[in-house]
Amino acid sequence: MAISKSGNNKKQQHQCYISVPSEIISSLSSTSLQSLVDSPKKASAASKISNFSRPKILKNPRIWFLLLFLCGFFFMLKMYNFDPFAPYPCGNTENKDDSSLISSGVLSSPVKVEEKYEEKIDFWEQPDGLGYRPCLDFSEEYKKSSVEILKDRTKYLVVVVSGGMNQQRNQIVDAVVIARILGATLVIPILQVNVIWGDESEFSDIFDVEHFKRTLADDVRIISSLPSNHLMSRPVEEKHTPLHVSPQWIRSRYLRRMRREGVLLLRGLDSRLSKDLPSDLQKLRCKVAFDALRFAPPIFELGKKLTERMRSKGPYLALHLRMEKDVWVRTGCLPGLSSKYDQIIYNERKLRPELLTSRSNMTYHDRKLAGLCPLNAVEVTRLLKALRAPKNARIFWAGGDPLGGKEALLPLTKEFPNFFNKEDLALPEELEPFAKKASIMAALDYIVSENSDVFMPSHGGNMGHAIQGHRAYLGHKKTITPNKRQMLSYFLNPLLPEKKFNKIIFDLHRDSMGQPALRTSKAGRDVTKYPIPECMRNDSMVQ
Repeated sequence: MAISKSGNNKKQQHQCYISVPSEIISSLSSTSLQSLVDSPKKASAASKISNFSRPKILKNPRIWFLLLFLCGFFFMLKMYNFDPFAPYPCGNTENKDDSSLISSGVLSSPVKVEEKYEEKIDFWEQPDGLGYRPCLDFSEEYKKSSVEILKDRTKYLVVVVSGGMNQQRNQIVDAVVIARILGATLVIPILQVNVIWGDESEFSDIFDVEHFKRTLADDVRIISSLPSNHLMSRPVEEKHTPLHVSPQWIRSRYLRRMRREGVLLLRGLDSRLSKDLPSDLQKLRCKVAFDALRFAPPIFELGKKLTERMRSKGPYLALHLRMEKDVWVRTGCLPGLSSKYDQIIYNERKLRPELLTSRSNMTYHDRKLAGLCPLNAVEVTRLLKALRAPKNARIFWAGGDPLGGKEALLPLTKEFPNFFNKEDLALPEELEPFAKKASIMAALDYIVSENSDVFMPSHGGNMGHAIQGHRAYLGHKKTITPNKRQMLSYFLNPLLPEKKFNKIIFDLHRDSMGQPALRTSKAGRDVTKYPIPECMRNDSMVQ
């Protein structure tokens, strides 16, 4: 608004204008405006009398102009939340509530972006898969040799696989590849009775036999049992195959004997076949592990139901906890529950020293710092909090009963109350057919864990490795690999503030969230854990 000052004589006086915010003008009375417009000489007699007693300084129009200017200036500062004495003189945005500015349209709401980033990206956000997708493009030479291999009816391979379900899976994968190397027909593998759990499950109880045969029909001939003319023959048996043998070693060792006897029986195939094979055989490994070994329909359907129940209220995390008694004994580690349980493990290990699979010349403390021990419940809880897992996160935990029972899990359940296992999710009658069948129970854990939004094992092992590779093959779903070797020294430092601890642990795991990793970057890596580059491709790899 412009306020003009002019004389009453005919001669046009010079006009000056003052810009003042409309809010200030509206708050002034008409008398105040008039006092600004009229000069002292033009004031009425009544005004002269009323102003006679006022100090002369207030009669000066310059003073009124200055006061008016200052009022308008400070009003604008307040309206825009500006503090000239603040440490940020261009606008104090630190530690202020900007909701009023957002609602008024001054800000568009970038203040909330950081919070959303933390909630979504820090935990549930999936890694960038870089466009990798499954690609099992066998060579023309492989396809041509398949014709002769599938016609052969003279050589048969029988294998006996042992251990838990995930260990058996690995041996079945290698059995198929060895059959291909020898050009032999594979008899459906025999599952050795598990001496620890007393599980007498057969191949057909756990896996879909017809799907297994159908998927591998172009690679290896598979039959359910030996032909009648070989049932009474004594097969060539090999019990002590060395570790990490090559295809050349297998052919030179077994092929001549196999042609002579017709049947080769292999036991204990765990880690016998080299991890570094020709590209076509690596692709065959992936095909067996990720496509052919599908669980039997009853297991698959129940696993699907449990997955749906976990996901019914949003995303969920799957934890594979290795806290069973035999795990603490075999690793040479202590559960950290109390001196009572530590003594139980110590006594068991002393009675059966052959169970110790970790390095026997290392102390428990050295093993821990080397990352050779499973994480206990306290450590898993601190790790999840550092990785910003929401307190209301739904967690499925896989694994056997922990040493110490439910009390061993209290640190986890107190911090994350939405904590379930398959017994919590399934109806009693749903699990009853699988009672005392540890391999089938492990298969249910596998299905729910593989389908989770986020997966994290507390320790390495066959299941953790298998699920890591499977999730990578299906699109690099988020899989947290605890960086135990680097992080445990911080866990053992009681003087480290929690806020600093969380930042250090979070930064240590930025590249351990299931991002694509090349198997060939390190010798001896299993392609079923790292399927790139043999079993997956992206656009940059297409010639």
